Amino acid sequence: MVFKQQTFHGEEPEIVTAHPTVAAVEANVAGALAVSGGIDASEVTVAAHGTTVALDGSVLSEPEIERASEVALAVPGVTNVENRIRAK
Repeated sequence: MVFKQQTFHGEEPEIVTAHPTVAAVEANVAGALAVSGGIDASEVTVAAHGTTVALDGSVLSEPEIERASEVALAVPGVTNVENRIRAK
């Protein structure tokens, strides 16, 4: 059996990179929050809508709220953060 090189109308096929799924973005943001320093994110939930991530829940202090936004924005695929976290 002989395999020919794949072509599309005589040209090399173009490989398109897929955007991360919503679940992958949510998991990546939640993981980043869990391991980042300066925030206890055990009561924070993450919901992604395209490239926007919504953070809900509560943390112990106001600086942790800002830190959560910074961490979420640093995750690849996130362009906007809706931070609805409250301080206890």
